[in-house]
Amino acid sequence: MSSLAQEKKYKKIITALTIIIPLAVAALFGINLRELGFDVEPLTFLPPIYATINGLTAVVLIAAVVAIKNGNQKLHEKLNTFAILLSLVFLVMYIAYHMTSDSTTFGGEGVIAYVYYFILITHIVLSVIVIPFVLLTYMRAKLGNFAAHKKIARKTFPIWLYVAVTGVIVYLMIAPYYA
Repeated sequence: MSSLAQEKKYKKIITALTIIIPLAVAALFGINLRELGFDVEPLTFLPPIYATINGLTAVVLIAAVVAIKNGNQKLHEKLNTFAILLSLVFLVMYIAYHMTSDSTTFGGEGVIAYVYYFILITHIVLSVIVIPFVLLTYMRAKLGNFAAHKKIARKTFPIWLYVAVTGVIVYLMIAPYYA
């Protein structure tokens, strides 16, 4: 199969995942197992863990850029694969927490509330937008289309890094309000 044909096939999968992932997260986010009568313990220990995973993702992304700038393509590939896995682990934990625990409301007032909600909203919006970017960037590298990979990676990296870093910031800002 030609590289172009492979890319076309993978783009269909990427398009499906770009739609399915946010819809699934939104649907699962709205389901609280305890409210549905299931006897589950709230997974209240998860937020600091998944915030740490977000922080680790940011470090791994930076290390991946340093690796490729130093010409270490194998390490770059491994680090980016690890960053994707970290993002998946984060997503599973995030969904598990929200399916078993009550949402926490930010308690700050005044300017800090505006700052928090700006960071939160941009974090959420960009976390959805980055999905196809990450998948396309990864696919192009896997298919050996490095010129196209490099071009989209210049957009993917800052968005993904922003999402990872703001995930930590959101956690740090809301942590004092957890029950």
